[in-house]
Amino acid sequence: MLEAVIFDMDGVIVDSEPFWKLAEKDTFTALGVEVNEELTQFTQKMTTQEVTRFWFEQFPWKGKTHEEVEQMVITRVVELIEQQNCVFPGIQHFVQSLKNKNILTGLATNSPASIIPVVLQKSGLSTLFDTISSAEFEPKGKPHPDIYLNTAKRLEVAPEKCIVIEDSDSGITAAKRAGMKVIQHTNDLQNPKHPLADFFLDNYHPDQLAELNTFLN
Repeated sequence: MLEAVIFDMDGVIVDSEPFWKLAEKDTFTALGVEVNEELTQFTQKMTTQEVTRFWFEQFPWKGKTHEEVEQMVITRVVELIEQQNCVFPGIQHFVQSLKNKNILTGLATNSPASIIPVVLQKSGLSTLFDTISSAEFEPKGKPHPDIYLNTAKRLEVAPEKCIVIEDSDSGITAAKRAGMKVIQHTNDLQNPKHPLADFFLDNYHPDQLAELNTFLN
């Protein structure tokens, strides 16, 4: 029986994945890093701390600490979120509909904690989550399952009674490792369908949500 739905943030609530790529390229290029498409395939799965360490190991820079550089990336992403129309249409209505059914809701993201309030205010979701988790405070980010297991623990719900809404390979893998069912948000099929996902949600339009409600019930 479903008791909780746990949401990823980037790519599920806001279409911010391009912002991270842009901020990564702008910040590290300015430090003399040769940011290329081949290596960014690895950083897509990392937390901001891990990304900063990764690029320093590839192209060490001088003059700025890891913490300063990480904050530069975060600041740029926040600017883009605030400036751009990036909230997925219908997400607020969907989360509210879960609350109306007395289903617990959680947020679990690889993004730093400082970005979360910006996204929640932008999306109108500031009061709709029962618990919020950032991988910044976990030993390891996704694809490790810790953030989902700990979010379920804070909700006081068994993992098998949780459904996760994710968009990425690393997030889906983390949720499945945690023993949870996964709905993949494909962003209108911009994300290839993942073989581990239990259900595919292209967007939050009413017709899609009607199909999803059948799955949730």
